Amino acid sequence: MIETPSLVDQHCHGVLRTELGLGTFEAHISRTEGPPAPGTTLFDTQTGFAVRRWCPPLLGLEPHCAPARYLARRRELGVLESGRLLLRGSGITTYLVDTGLPGDLTEPGELACAGAAEAREIVRLELLAEQVADTSGTVESFLANLAESVHAAAADAVAFTSVAGVRHGLALAPEPPGPGEVRGAAGRWLAGRGVGGELSDPVLLRHLLWSAVASGLPLQLHAGLGAPGLRIDRTDPVLLTDFVRATAGLGTDLVLLHGYPYHRHAAHLAGVFPHVHVDCGAALVRTGARAATVLAEIMELAPFGKILFSTGAQGLPELHVVGARLFREALGRVLGTWVAEGAWSLADAQRVAGMLASGNARRVYGLD
Repeated sequence: MIETPSLVDQHCHGVLRTELGLGTFEAHISRTEGPPAPGTTLFDTQTGFAVRRWCPPLLGLEPHCAPARYLARRRELGVLESGRLLLRGSGITTYLVDTGLPGDLTEPGELACAGAAEAREIVRLELLAEQVADTSGTVESFLANLAESVHAAAADAVAFTSVAGVRHGLALAPEPPGPGEVRGAAGRWLAGRGVGGELSDPVLLRHLLWSAVASGLPLQLHAGLGAPGLRIDRTDPVLLTDFVRATAGLGTDLVLLHGYPYHRHAAHLAGVFPHVHVDCGAALVRTGARAATVLAEIMELAPFGKILFSTGAQGLPELHVVGARLFREALGRVLGTWVAEGAWSLADAQRVAGMLASGNARRVYGLD
């Protein structure tokens, strides 16, 4: 049996503090642009089935119980107690929390307390820039305050993360923009935005990426599937190849998040470039019962010291549970098969399992 007693969730978000009805709960299971097909629900997905398999027993119900029964039990326990039971039942011992999402989500400290775990913050670059812009009156003050804010964040955060692929696409010019180019882009953006306006200017996105690289902290880059309506052809991680090459040797690790359905492209980049790592988390949550196949495909191309577990969970503690359980099941199935076939020794399989579950993340993020 392959054991993974300790899990470091290297990219996730907080959970909602409010109770949810059936429709709202479903919307957090599968983020779509519209309702499900007539006569079905959003529980009729790989993620929905995985929630019904793994979460009810943690709340005292039988596996695969009806969604309405599960949510009634959740309401009976209350949002705090059900969240505590679910998070503590996940087996995650450390959360690295991207705090860049809007909404009534728990902070890292709250997540750590509920899950009886540790938590560290990941700072989202675009949100940081937007917050600085809201309080800066001129281009000069914006750029100076932004540089100071990135420096200050690097002192406490465990990593930076960027959604440049979501905001613009990953086919950005690879080199850092010049000072004049940055000032011009900042002037245009500030002149045209209101308070809270999102940053999507490609020059400023590149400026943020290179500011993060200069900090020396690991930089997480979102790729593959994301928010509803996203053009995923713009988020193929292979589009980052020139940027990856330009950052080689600078001392900053890049972590390609999510990746699916381009997980093999992300794994390839991790195999070619020493400073690139690949996340296997959200791909497994999306593929559910097929998670072992996806994990095996990542392990075909990426060195085992470059693959990191995460859940990518946001909003629902159930997604932390599902991410952890699917990872353990997939890893046990893949490595167990290779051991049974004689391709691997059990000792090697156990060592690699520990690397993927927590060891690689602890090394990359300096957690020990």
